[in-house]
Amino acid sequence: MCFPFDALPPIPAIAGAAIDTEDVTLKSADGTQFAAFVARAEKPSAVGMVVMPDVRGLFRFYEELAMRFAETGINSVAIDYFGRTAGVSKRDAEFSFMEHVVQTHPDTVGADTRAAVEFLRSSKGGSCTSVFVVGFCFGGTAAWNQAAEGHGLKGAIGFYGHPSRVIQDLVNPGTASGIAGSIERVAKMECPVMVLQAGADQMIKQADTDAFKAALDAAGIENEVKTYEGAPHSFFDRSFEEHKEASADAWARILAFVENHK
Repeated sequence: MCFPFDALPPIPAIAGAAIDTEDVTLKSADGTQFAAFVARAEKPSAVGMVVMPDVRGLFRFYEELAMRFAETGINSVAIDYFGRTAGVSKRDAEFSFMEHVVQTHPDTVGADTRAAVEFLRSSKGGSCTSVFVVGFCFGGTAAWNQAAEGHGLKGAIGFYGHPSRVIQDLVNPGTASGIAGSIERVAKMECPVMVLQAGADQMIKQADTDAFKAALDAAGIENEVKTYEGAPHSFFDRSFEEHKEASADAWARILAFVENHK
């Protein structure tokens, strides 16, 4: 499981920051409508961030994270994955997300991400010329994948994603979906990649992360890889007081990554 429904990002709001937020419905190239949450920076900014949620899809944690990005001057849009199967309505903690997760496919996630990238590049999204993606768990893997989707990104950041296995294989042990993992997409990646992993994550072994870094290095993809020893999956959560230093370091790394590649 990734973040619980009532989780919040471990990032304090910036006092006095004025941002513009709204719920929107975006449209993918195949005509699918999907929910998104937009947070625009107070001052004009050419930098944008697509926020890619965990298996729950769009909920408060990611809306709050989008706002924290906007407070730093990064226009942000947090997206939902389930427009094709669950519609665009708001959902509560009882939402049965896994039945929708297994119906996703990297191609449709990529198409929805492209719509979000195009939104950020439009006047409504901030007219951004430098766009990044950041994701968590299922979204971490999805974020790395976007580096190979031809979106013209400046960087792809993923927290505790699995580099070689996709969600369909993880929830159905012993089966093979035939869907390529991030490590198999490295040859097509076109932007720097950041990998932020949890050392105590039971689902992702250090060997998986090491293999991913080796593949990125071999392909000449600029990368930054950090494993937080002792931190559990989903450590980037305000309730994890004992991991606040890891969370603060991860947030600082993300902002520095954006600043260095925008």
